[in-house]
Amino acid sequence: MRELRPGVWHWQSSHPDWDEERDWPKLVSSYGIELGDDFLLFDPLSVSDELRERATVVVLTAPHHERDARRIGLPVHTPPADTWQDWVEKFGVDPHRVRGMESKDLAWLRAGEGEGHFHAPGAWPFGINAYAGREDNDLILWLPSINTIVTGDSLSDFGAGLDIQLGGYKHPTRDDVVRRLRVLLDLPVELVLPAHGLPTGPAALERVLS
Repeated sequence: MRELRPGVWHWQSSHPDWDEERDWPKLVSSYGIELGDDFLLFDPLSVSDELRERATVVVLTAPHHERDARRIGLPVHTPPADTWQDWVEKFGVDPHRVRGMESKDLAWLRAGEGEGHFHAPGAWPFGINAYAGREDNDLILWLPSINTIVTGDSLSDFGAGLDIQLGGYKHPTRDDVVRRLRVLLDLPVELVLPAHGLPTGPAALERVLS
């Protein structure tokens, strides 16, 4: 664990569900960030006791990034899990095969086994603004008070540098996602904190989105 700047911590952990068939690296990134009176854990996995004692809330960039959220036991702010209709649209699956099914992502939270707050892109609590990436529930979170973005899978480093990751979706295309996220270049970004890969800066962001 290292402090990137005052109030911003980063660490990497081995994801317990990783195997050789995954297209992303075994080590994933988590962040602890102080925002005003709150201390937020972003996509947390293997949180140190020091940060866990300070933390007041968990924030997820995507519902499938729940990692240790349930075990931590704090309020969770997250985009919603996919519906079966989302699977049909995103992956082109036969609707007759999945009709009525529910995602396992955050099922415990949707069942009331924790305090959950589900948000769409736009204004979030804690002064965060959320931008949709390749989909409306895989987000890039803008933290204007510290000129930092925290990114889900849509904008991550899977081993070849920060880039757009489509994850096998039928649409949108890479160009579609780049056009959608180009608005980030108008922000005074100083830090880029991906859920996969190491922290980087505005030059990497500009390379991907220009």
